Amino acid sequence: MKISKLSQGLKGSQIINIAGEVSKLKESGTKVYNQTIGDFDPEIFQIPERLKELIVNFYEKNQTNYPQANGMETLRKSVSNYLNTRLNLDYSQEEILISGGARPLIYAIYQTVLDIDDTVLFPVPSWNNDAYTYLSRNKAIIIQTKPENKFMPTVEEIQPYIKDVNLISLCSPLNPTGTTFDKETLLEISEMIVLENKERLQQGRKPIYLLYDQIYWQLTYDEIQHFNPVSLVPEIKDFTIFVDGISKAFASTGVRVGWAFGPQIIIDKMKALLSHIGAWAPKAEQLATASYLSEAIHVNNYLEEIKNELKERLNQFYNGFKVLKSKGFLVDAIKPEAALYLTIQFDLIDKITPSQQKLKTTKEITSYLLSEAKLAIVPFYAFGASDGSNWFRLSVGTSKKEEVSTIFILLEKALLKLK
Repeated sequence: MKISKLSQGLKGSQIINIAGEVSKLKESGTKVYNQTIGDFDPEIFQIPERLKELIVNFYEKNQTNYPQANGMETLRKSVSNYLNTRLNLDYSQEEILISGGARPLIYAIYQTVLDIDDTVLFPVPSWNNDAYTYLSRNKAIIIQTKPENKFMPTVEEIQPYIKDVNLISLCSPLNPTGTTFDKETLLEISEMIVLENKERLQQGRKPIYLLYDQIYWQLTYDEIQHFNPVSLVPEIKDFTIFVDGISKAFASTGVRVGWAFGPQIIIDKMKALLSHIGAWAPKAEQLATASYLSEAIHVNNYLEEIKNELKERLNQFYNGFKVLKSKGFLVDAIKPEAALYLTIQFDLIDKITPSQQKLKTTKEITSYLLSEAKLAIVPFYAFGASDGSNWFRLSVGTSKKEEVSTIFILLEKALLKLK
């Protein structure tokens, strides 16, 4: 049966392949410590009780028909106030678009600001930019970032391509690394975009747009501060479209309430596009989120709680890897800064397993750790990095604190078996 060339060329998720191996082990009765999922176990991390109560209340009030195409007005007003209060960002309700989570919004940004064969620049590892670029039939310029920069792109890495790009897609805090932009780096990148756009607009050309995904911005730890391009360089506001929502900060990935905000002309066209797709967040969830975001005490208490829980788990894993490194094992980790992810390294190429297999690829390392240590993690090549990268994402959204010590006992035993 013949199908479209677009669908034929679409690649499946590498994470799903790993999930298949995890499922086989679980089916055999094996206990697996699955740290692959960029999500929360709702038995460990529940959504805010107040938000749940509000959602139920609005369903009981029969708020089950179509929402407004760009999102319920009360939610857009609530988001506008939330952004102003928490980030000192000034966006009106007409510059905000609500959707069923962040994914439709990212897709809509690509479709709205890019023509076929336009060029997107994005760093790797990063989440799904390759898929959105492919679906929009765009060209890609890919920046392979470096561990010494916490896998965040620098102005020096982007500068050589600035004349050739139409969209730059950035994310901070970053999935999969759990690291963030520092103020100076984001300032330099933002100023570079503004300078290039002044020249383009004088020539009557389409500007570079910046997609800034900050879905994890409320989950930063210790001294780490979240920065955004518009606060640092106000002139970039006309070219920046933000992606945000409740999915991560409130453990509400299944509630499906996300929002974009940016120049109204772009938001209006994104609204028109998504109205044909029907990617709305459910009306009851929208109304509940609007009320919840306005209740600062509930929000602050929940954020404090979830950040403490995530931070404790991230530090448990980080300290565990540092102990293994101090014992001479070829592992490492980057200090966690944000989100629910830890960046870890297993430098195990050419090591020999007990079955006399030489580990030749990162995929084989991933499988070895799963089979011997019962630890499931995601290699950075699943996020667009090179196949030879020996760095991995470990997610703590499903981890139980009391199990972390057991994970490291199993991990050390597995590493000791290698020669």
